Amino acid sequence: MRVGIPKETLQGERRVAVTPDTVRKLRDLGFTVAIETGAGQGAACTDEAYQAAGAEIVPDAAAVLGGCEIVLKVRPPSDTEIEGLREGTTLISFVHKLQDPARLDRLNARRVTVLAMEAVPRISRAQKMDALSSQANLVGYRAVIEAAHNFGSFFTQQITAAGKIPQAKVLVIGAGVAGLAALGAAKGLGAAIRAFDTRASVKEQIQSMGGEFLEVQYTEDGDGGGGYAKEMSPAFIEAEMALFAQQAAEVDIVITTALIPNKPAPKLWLEAHVKLMKPGSVVVDLAAENGGNCECTVKDEIVVRHGVTIIGLTDHASRVATTASQLYSMNMVHFLTDLGGAAKWNVNLDDEIIRGACLAHDGAILAPPPPSQPSPGAVKAAPAAAPIVSPPPAARKAKRHGGHKTLTETKTEARKSYVYESIGLLLIALWIYLKLSVTGTVSTHTTEFLQHLTVFILACFVGWQVVWNVTAALHTPLMSVTNAISGIILIGGMMHAHGDAMGPAALLGTLAILLATINAAGGFLVTHRMLKMFRK
Repeated sequence: MRVGIPKETLQGERRVAVTPDTVRKLRDLGFTVAIETGAGQGAACTDEAYQAAGAEIVPDAAAVLGGCEIVLKVRPPSDTEIEGLREGTTLISFVHKLQDPARLDRLNARRVTVLAMEAVPRISRAQKMDALSSQANLVGYRAVIEAAHNFGSFFTQQITAAGKIPQAKVLVIGAGVAGLAALGAAKGLGAAIRAFDTRASVKEQIQSMGGEFLEVQYTEDGDGGGGYAKEMSPAFIEAEMALFAQQAAEVDIVITTALIPNKPAPKLWLEAHVKLMKPGSVVVDLAAENGGNCECTVKDEIVVRHGVTIIGLTDHASRVATTASQLYSMNMVHFLTDLGGAAKWNVNLDDEIIRGACLAHDGAILAPPPPSQPSPGAVKAAPAAAPIVSPPPAARKAKRHGGHKTLTETKTEARKSYVYESIGLLLIALWIYLKLSVTGTVSTHTTEFLQHLTVFILACFVGWQVVWNVTAALHTPLMSVTNAISGIILIGGMMHAHGDAMGPAALLGTLAILLATINAAGGFLVTHRMLKMFRK
């Protein structure tokens, strides 16, 4: 089967559906690949790189659209491209049916099988094909870059000889993939971040990134399933507008990302909110392509209203075309793999992923499938409740060590405790026996052994209590201390491993060297890995 990739015709679009690296993967799946000359130029993918990967370079889009069984695109096809598709072709791209419902009718009239990348269900098995998420991650990052470019100050607080510059305050509305990426990028630049979402389930994600989760004084669950929000009640929206009015006077940058499946983007940031913002503030509307979340947004333009810059660009992902193309092309490879590759090609409508993405097949427009079940990672949030009172220290300690335990875990811990207690009692009994047996004529070796045993018992007891109760935040410095102690043991073992090779001192010294070396080497390895996580 022949896969074709035409050059994107939408003005300003620089992405390409397949990169040279993924051409090789498509060939491994049994496909031959044809690419229009210059298709990857905007994403830094040259014709020579495609040829080296095994693709055929064709002179124009007509050769791709009319000569391939499968056509891969990023943007929805134009009317000219639809006319160029031969009957029975399979088209895989973003389609955005809501923006132009007649487009799907025109495709279906040519009996094109339409697989829309934005319609891939958000379930665990489909994550590797989820092009919306892979592109939204870049869009959120790029939104912060655009905001910083248009914002007339620093993000981080600056204290200079000329005066103090306050920290920028960034509000993100909608904490989906793009929203969380925007929060992370803004935090990395030093801004104070806060976010609002109708889904209470994202609260912990926002707080884990160091952000403040804004809540309205109204109880309603906004989780619409599949990682999306649902349309809220008028009472909730009224409370939401009041919250935004309060925030508008405080924040410097607002990034809106809210979308509802198969509906225009909700209007959340009204002109009244824009009027309340400080002059020089910035609003980045990532929902501009679907109508916009801000009343003042103009699609594909940057405008100034009431002293506030409103960014309505729709090509954020295209502005990082190289990375966006790499991620999108891998989504394509996984999707084509799920379709069976060239040898076992099958548009299997019994497959949940394919059925969810398929809009038209064999001359028929398909009705939307039933909603997908939530992914295992999506936990439905409980309704808002009264403020939680901090538990007593004993309860916090119990929670830190695992909270409620099963019966099996309890029995296992009881057995371990019994063994440890038995060993401890045995050591104490041995110490008491030797202590009572010591007389003036006892050998020097016995006296020294008794002293060492006393220190060993105390070290076991005190060390166990100290290490077991140390807070998780101190594990890295704790490991550094244990590495130092292992070094001391290593030196002590070397000092004792002399004399008779088979004597007790030499054997114990050798054993101490072996165990201390393992502990020190392992400790340094783990410490190195921990520190590597904090390096950029």
